[in-house]
Amino acid sequence: MIKKIDSNDIVVSLDSYKEMFSYFDPRSYPQRSMSHDLLAELKRAAKDKKLGVIDLKFVIHKSKRTKKKDIMIKKRLKEHFSKHYDILKKERNNYIKRGIIYALIGVILMLLATTLLFYTDQKTFFNQFLIVLLEPGGWFLFWEGLYLVIFDSKYRTLDLEFYKKMQKCRVIFL
Repeated sequence: MIKKIDSNDIVVSLDSYKEMFSYFDPRSYPQRSMSHDLLAELKRAAKDKKLGVIDLKFVIHKSKRTKKKDIMIKKRLKEHFSKHYDILKKERNNYIKRGIIYALIGVILMLLATTLLFYTDQKTFFNQFLIVLLEPGGWFLFWEGLYLVIFDSKYRTLDLEFYKKMQKCRVIFL
């Protein structure tokens, strides 16, 4: 029986430990991939939880539990959450860096196009071609860079917040 469920608890009922892991991964629990269904359910449940300590409570029938597996799975969950937090943090930072670089290159291309327009009196084919090439290229890179910084990195931040919450959670088997 569950004694108390706090508003920052996530409670998952399982028939066995196997439900926590991918059915397609034959490795033992310390290396086995986490179940996509479990991760999706945890993401949904963690969405409205405050950042701080979350108690992740797994309810498994007493006859199917062992202390050794509880400890092993707690460790595996912590490793999974920490690993994916680190991966997503690097990924998000790379998107931001790439976005800033794209935007700066875009500005440089637009400056080159403006320089050609302003300082060259000759309306040669080559000058006109460079302007036609540099101007839209500059705008494209500028806006694509801003998209990466503002929107794409925000999409990654949602997953990052989930893994940050889960990285700090307490795993409890009941």
